[in-house]
Order: sequence, then C-alpha cells, then structure tokens
Amino acid sequence: MPDSHKVKVALVGNPNAGKSSLFNYLTGLNQKIGNFPGVTVDKRVGKAHLPNGQAIEVLDLPGTYSIYPRSMDEQVVVDTLLNENAADYPDVVIVIVDASNLKRNLLLFTEVHDLGIPVILALNMMDVASQKGLDINATALSRVLEVPVVSINARTGAGLDRLKNALTIPLGPVTPPLYDVLALAPEAIEETKEKLELDHNYKAYQYLINSPTLPSLNGDGESIAKHIIQKHDLEVRVIQAHETLERYSMIDGILAKVLSRKPTQEQRQFSNKLDRVLTHKVWGYLIFFLVLFLMFQSIFAWAEPMMDFIDLTFSALSDFVGSVLPDGILNRLITEGILPGIGGIVVFIPQIAFLFAFIAILEESGYMARAVFLMDKIMRKFGLNGKSVVPLISGVACAIPAVMATRNIDNWKDRIVTIMVTPLMSCSARLPVYTILIALVVPSTSVLGFFSLQGVALMGMYLLGFIAALLSAYVMKLIMKMKERSFFLMELPIYRMPRWKNVGITIVEKVKTFVFEAGKVILAISIVLWVLASYGPGDALTKAEETVQQESAHLNLSEEEMDDRVASYKLEHSYAGYLGKVTEPVIAPLGYDWKIGIALITSFAAREVFVGTIATIYSVGSAGEDNTTIRQRLEKEKNPKTGGPMFTTAVAFSLLVFYAFAMQCMSTIAIVYRETKGWKWPAIQLFYMSALAYLSALAVYNLLS
Repeated sequence: MPDSHKVKVALVGNPNAGKSSLFNYLTGLNQKIGNFPGVTVDKRVGKAHLPNGQAIEVLDLPGTYSIYPRSMDEQVVVDTLLNENAADYPDVVIVIVDASNLKRNLLLFTEVHDLGIPVILALNMMDVASQKGLDINATALSRVLEVPVVSINARTGAGLDRLKNALTIPLGPVTPPLYDVLALAPEAIEETKEKLELDHNYKAYQYLINSPTLPSLNGDGESIAKHIIQKHDLEVRVIQAHETLERYSMIDGILAKVLSRKPTQEQRQFSNKLDRVLTHKVWGYLIFFLVLFLMFQSIFAWAEPMMDFIDLTFSALSDFVGSVLPDGILNRLITEGILPGIGGIVVFIPQIAFLFAFIAILEESGYMARAVFLMDKIMRKFGLNGKSVVPLISGVACAIPAVMATRNIDNWKDRIVTIMVTPLMSCSARLPVYTILIALVVPSTSVLGFFSLQGVALMGMYLLGFIAALLSAYVMKLIMKMKERSFFLMELPIYRMPRWKNVGITIVEKVKTFVFEAGKVILAISIVLWVLASYGPGDALTKAEETVQQESAHLNLSEEEMDDRVASYKLEHSYAGYLGKVTEPVIAPLGYDWKIGIALITSFAAREVFVGTIATIYSVGSAGEDNTTIRQRLEKEKNPKTGGPMFTTAVAFSLLVFYAFAMQCMSTIAIVYRETKGWKWPAIQLFYMSALAYLSALAVYNLLS
C-alpha cells in the first residue's frame, strides 16, 4: 500500500452483512450495531493500524444491495464510490458479504469491482454457511475474481489479522471488469466518456444511469448526461434491469466453480442407499433407460394436445386473416409466409418445454451426475476420455456449449475427438424434425399399455446419435493412434428435491432461446422462401393456369384438383422450385424430391428450419384448404412419379437418419473453428458427417423401399 498519504479504506456491503461489527474490530470505536437495515444512516470514520505500522482511515458506508440507490442511505454509497474528486474517495474498498447468501451479496461486489477501485472481498458468516451445508472455496474464488478473498467472522474478530495483512500487500493494477456494460448502450457510453473526459466504461455508464441523483454531476455534467439519454432514446430502467440479470447469470457461473453443498450424515447415508440401486451395473442402466423412456413419452403423449391446439389455432388464424385482408401480395405474404413461419416455431414450444423440464429436474435432483457416471463406464470401452462425458451429455441440449465444455479436457487429441463427435448427439434443434416425421409414419399405438411406439422411435433416434458418436470416436482414436489414458473425477452430490423455481427458470430461458434465437432465423427464412416460392423467371407463373388447363383438359378434374395442380405448377416454376431442382439429382437416390431439397438447403442455417421451410412450401397456394395442419399437408403430399404418398416410411426414416447425422448448423461450425483455431477440423467434421448422413440415408431408403 502507498505510504505517501493516509490510505482510505471503505467498508461496503449489504445490510446485515457485518460491516458495523468489522468496523468496530478494525477501529476500536464503539458504534451501535443492529440486525436490521438502515442502522448506519451516515458515514462513520475511524482509524486503524496495519501490522507494518501504517495508519489507515476506515469509512463505514451505509448498507446497500447495489449501487443503484433507492434511499438517502444508499445514495451516500454511490456518490462516495463514483466521485473521484471527493475528499473521502477510497483507495481500497473492502466488500463484506454474507457467505450464507453469497449469490445475492456478490451482485454488489461485481458492481463495485467494475468501478475500477482496488477491492478486497471479505467472506463473513462462514460458520452460518457451514451450518447450511455450504462449502465455499475461498482460494478458487480469489483465482476466479482475481482479487484477494479473506474469510472472517465479524462477530468474533476471527480472520481480522489476515484482512489487515491483505491491506499491506500492494494490490497492483485493477483487473478488467467482470461484466462489460459497453454492449448495453455503446454509442451513448462512448459519447459520455468523450464529453465528460472519462476513460472507464462502467463509470460513464453509471453517470448516465444515476445522473439525476449524483451531486458530483451537478450543472453541466447532469445536463450532458440527460441530453445523451434523450438523444439515444435510452430506457434507463430497462437497461439497468438487463444489466442486473446478466450479472446474476455471471455470478451463477462463478458459484458453480467455487460453491458446493456439504450433505449431512443422514443425507449421505440415504444417497448411498439409493446409489446401490441407481448406479448398479445392471439395474442402474435399466432405470436410466426407463427414465429416458418416460422423458420421450412426455414429449409425444403429454405435449401432443397442446401442439395440436397451437397448430389448429394458427391454421384458423391464417384462414381468418386471409378472409379479412383484401386479396393481394400482403394477404399472401402474411397467410402463406409469416403465419406458417411463426406457427412452425410456436408449435414446438410444448416439446421443448418438456425436454428441458426433464433435464432440469434430473440435474436439480442429483440424478444427472449418476447418468454421467454410468455413461463414463460405457465411453471408456470406446476409448473416450472420462471428461468427454459432460460435453456429450450437454450435446443433447445444444452442441455449441457442449463443444465449449471440452476445454476441461487436458489431452489435446482427446479434446479434438470429443469436439468432432459431439454434434452427432441429437440436440434440441433436431427435436422438431424428429417429431414431425415420426408422427407421419409411426402409429401412436401403445406398447405394454404404457409406452407409445412414437416415444420409442424418438428414443431410438437419440440412441442412434449416441451410438454413432461412440463408434466415430473409436475410429478416430485408431486413426490418430491415441494410447494415453486419463481419468474423470467427480463428486456425486446427494439426492435432493428439485428447486422448482430453478426448474421453471430453466424452462422459460430455454423456450425463450428457442423462440427468439432459432425463431428469428426460421421466420426470416420463411419470408425469404415465400418470396422465392411466389415469384419466378419469365412469365411461367402468370400463364400457370392457362398452361395447366391445356395439359389437364382430358383429365376431367374437379375445381379443387385443378387449383392444386396450378399451385404445384407455380411452385415448381418459381425461384424456389428451380433452387430445389438443382439439388434433385443429388438427393433423388434418397427418395427426396425438389421440395425436400429446398428444406435441406435452408436447414444448413439451423436444423429446426426444416419444419418452418416445409410449413411455408406447403402453405403456398393452399389457401383453399381450411384448418389444415402441417402434418396433414405432408400426409396429403403426393409423389409425382408414383402417385402415392410422398412421405412414405422409407422416405421419412431416410430423412430422420439424414438429420441425425448431418452437420447442419453454421453456429456449431463457427464454434468448432474458434475452439480448434483453424478451418482444418471444421472442414473434416463437415465432410465426414455429411458423407455419413448421405450414405446412411441412402442405405435406410433402399432397405425400407
């Protein structure tokens, strides 16, 4: 610590975190201590001496939950920490946190840290945390946060010497912010930095957010901040709420690395008894497969009524909008492009919700760790690293975070193999494709009065991806001549009742991700496809009705059959039709036509786009059909060569296998490029998965034809 002036140390923390008690131990001053918020209504100042003899000035600031003030007490904290020109601006901040409620307390710490002031984190009430079964690794927390972390007991003074010693050590340069707020309002923050002569993003952001209440911004500073807010049309409360949610999400990631729960002896004994069955070398696998059966049954049986309702609702909505709006381009764009595109997104929300509800419950209860343990035994027989279990299991949700999770694999070759096979695990993006195709050709009859054949087929698709991943990994191990063996260590948590709030949050977040991330792509492609399917080169579309009437004059077709022929002719001679025709020679051996070819092309943006594409393609020109769902349209589609159904068992299962193996996700390719630092491995991955998909689909089609 510098000796040129008396160092100012500010104590900051949530109400009841133990600041006043610590202040008394540091300074020796007598101060009233209470167990309710608001007891320290003013700044309290005292003096203390460090082990090296240096005198410091200690400021006891009022308790606050964040640096967004809601009272005069909290305003004192904000103005002290933001005003560098103030006489009591601290050189160091000690943030005292209640270790038994670490998540809530760390929000304030991350905000103070990001202001750029040197910070020490004091973990108080560690005894209370221990009584609650919480085990906090202070060393790991210090390493993650890159700040000194000291365990103390403010009531007894335990750990006070370690805290004073931490104050004698030069803290060095301030570490980068834990959360960069620049993305929240980049132009406004940059302008604030320029006009207020600041070089710190978070301080500039705070001046914008807190400008009306900062005495240090009186006059020109406040008017400048207000002008910038109005100029950029900033919704301050919305931005602040978004920042808070992002910080809590970041804190969750930190706690996952440093916080564990220590079970009581009774809890551990109960868990051990359950594990004798649930991790048994025979019964463990049978129970695991029963759990999977139940999960996939729910995706079909429980979600189907809701899906049918959504599908019929959008069909009815499309018919209603078509009847209300005047006939024309806008009418057709909405009824044939936008509404089918949105319907193709929303209809799968129940299945996505059920999938992630099961995953969240398995994780919350502690059973997912057992599933990882069981899978580790199998994977080792195929030469996979034990640490590959987590990425592969994660791949059932999404390949992108799963690929990123391979960073914990030390051996480079093991990591590459895991990255290369992880996309073969059936992710949630494949779920819409699987369910629509299985529903077409697999009857919903029950097996043993409980399991439906559709649920069995869906589970089979997930197992197929898992088996393909294992076999591919085994082949790659042989090719790369890998002989090193590594070990996977993990502590099995005790069994607990799931925290239903966390389960609900997981469901909502995953559904939101699907709707707003994948949904944006699906909707955009649906609109583009409608344009491509509604227009074409030359005058073929304008003369479609005349041409079809001449070709069908001898067939004596009904009006409805004639309309269908005209619609089919228009689609075939549109830009989308020509795009599909280009692919047809390549995919014809698989039993696919040019319409399916269009869906295959668009699916390379994201696999789930397949359903949106099909919904759009088969909606174009089908306005005459009332309340026709996507599945019903596919069932009615005819093969022009045979006159029979287009989506036969052979075609449907060929498509299922193709989508199980094909590398149809640009985001995954991008993340593999980033993780492997080059295009070599993404290119190999794209080639081998595409070849595997094509050859497997070809074999399935010929076998079932």
